[in-house]
Amino acid sequence: MFLPLFTLEGINAFSKDSMVDHIGIEFTEIGEDYLKATMPVDERTIQPLKLLHGGASVALAETLGSVAATMTVNPEEKYCVGLEINANHIKSAKSGKVEGIARPLHLGKKTQVWEIKISNSDEQLVCVSRITMAVIDK
Repeated sequence: MFLPLFTLEGINAFSKDSMVDHIGIEFTEIGEDYLKATMPVDERTIQPLKLLHGGASVALAETLGSVAATMTVNPEEKYCVGLEINANHIKSAKSGKVEGIARPLHLGKKTQVWEIKISNSDEQLVCVSRITMAVIDK
């Protein structure tokens, strides 16, 4: 499903000097049909009550969905941009890291839909998100 030209080292390097890098998102695994990344729960990603900020969860979800979608198209011919994202915040996280995993629900010629599940270090679901991506010709 993912094109072999994409590697963890490459996508992590591509994310340097961006918001992805600034909030500490790190891509950790490329599977047959999924992409995983972690994000710290620290001063960069918490809200004033010292809980993981919902917006940080959405940033992780959008990052995973966007990168995963991009990894399925030829970058010489197409690129992917987000059309819509939603998130349901299930449980709070107070410390450590959260891990997100993106899996495709639909891989069409013009749109893609990805589901992203974010869990805490105890593997409890923190957030579930869905992003719709547009696949655009260059």
